[in-house]
Amino acid sequence: MTSEENRKPATAFEWIGGEDKVHALVERFYDLMDLEPGYKELRAAHGSDLADARQKLDWFLCGWLGGPQHYIERFGHPRLRARHMPFKIGLVERDQWLACMDQAMGEVGLDEALRSKLREAFFGTADWMRNTPG
Repeated sequence: MTSEENRKPATAFEWIGGEDKVHALVERFYDLMDLEPGYKELRAAHGSDLADARQKLDWFLCGWLGGPQHYIERFGHPRLRARHMPFKIGLVERDQWLACMDQAMGEVGLDEALRSKLREAFFGTADWMRNTPG
């Protein structure tokens, strides 16, 4: 093996495969949310049009994973909790978000070790976003 093959990715963004893979993940996430009955409460929280949410999550995840800071360049600090306060986020919404993202990560073929690390990070953030009991 060459040293290039042994080199570990510097960031999760690099590990995931860059912007194209982040975009594919976000697209699959919102497609699943839109299609799967098991994510109906999560889908209901997003309104009728998902285009804006798709774009913002794509930009956010690029930066959050260690890549280009598209979201911050456009909107400043993400202030995730504050930006999500108008939406009911309880255990059901949290769990559906996590399940939908995990399904999307699997379907776009993320490396299992990366998927495991992201699952843990996503849980911490999703749980912190809850603003409704139960």
